Parts: sequence; structure tokens; C-alpha cells
Amino acid sequence: MSKHRCSWANPNNPRYIAYHDQEWGVPCRDELRLFEMLNLEGAQAGLSWETILNKRENYRAAFDGWDARKIAAYDETKIAALLADPGIVRNKLKVNAVVTNARAYLRLLAEGGSLCSLLWGYVDGKPIVNRIAAQGDRPARTELSDRISKDLAKRGFKFVGSTIIYAYMQGIGMVNDHDLACFRHKECRG
Repeated sequence: MSKHRCSWANPNNPRYIAYHDQEWGVPCRDELRLFEMLNLEGAQAGLSWETILNKRENYRAAFDGWDARKIAAYDETKIAALLADPGIVRNKLKVNAVVTNARAYLRLLAEGGSLCSLLWGYVDGKPIVNRIAAQGDRPARTELSDRISKDLAKRGFKFVGSTIIYAYMQGIGMVNDHDLACFRHKECRG
């Protein structure tokens, strides 16, 4: 008997199924993954998540394993090489945003903060559990994603609009938006 998954999970893409089953909606407090996902969600703007997911390993290689210190030091030569890399989305604004985000992230760390403490502080360390009965019940943004978006933008992060941030919150498990009928809803609740 096959497991019931969220309606958005493409059953024909093993990467998508693995992402749905093992990552999406699972509370993440790992700084490296939080930084990676913030940038991948920004790269997704205007595209499908599946496109980005299929390029994820290429992104890791192109952006030095998401090492913020290395990324913050990228110069025009490195950015030009990234813009020529067919393994990632070659959008100048999005590539430059990753460099800007690395610098903003390093400032956050230098101030004694972290993405983990900043983000999870908004929800007192506990995921928001929604009751999604159908695809249309899943919001694109919320008042909370609006606030987090404004906070990140004020700190110098780019490609952090409210819709991007809500998708980020889902991806890192700050929000459990698995369909009620999905086998992962109950598993990600706690």
C-alpha cells in the first residue's frame, strides 16, 4: 500500500519524494542548512521548487558547500563564473543576492545572533501546525512571514519577500503545512 503524500509532491521525481518525506516540514535548527535553504528559496522566485531541487547539488558545489565566509568574499570573476554555470539558475540578481546574504549572515553572527535563534524566536521554538485539508488551504504568506521578511530585509538580506519566507518556513519546519491526510503531518507535528 502506498503512502498518502501532500498533493504537491511529484510522485514521478525521486528527489521531490525524498524532500517531501525527509525534509519538508521537519524542524531544522542546523545553521548551514538554514542558510542554504534561505538562498535556495530565493533562487526559486518565479520558478518551480522542483527546478531548484533538481539543481540543489549543483548549487552546493557552485557555492562552496554554502560556506558563508567564502561566499562573502566572492569577487566579480567568481560571480561571472557562477553566471556561466548551467548547473544553477543564472540570474545576476539571484547570484548577487547569495553574496549579499552571506555578508548579512556573517554580520548576524558577529552580533552574537544566528539564523536559528532569530527564526525560531518568532515561534518560541515550536512549529506552527496548520490543518491543511486541500491545496487551497495552504497560504502563500502570513502576517508572521510578513514580519520575518521585513526583519531579514532590514538586516540586509535579499530575496526575502513574504511569499519566499513562508515557503522557507515550510521547508525548515517552522510551519507544518503537510496535508492532514499526508503520512508526514502527524510525524512532523512534534
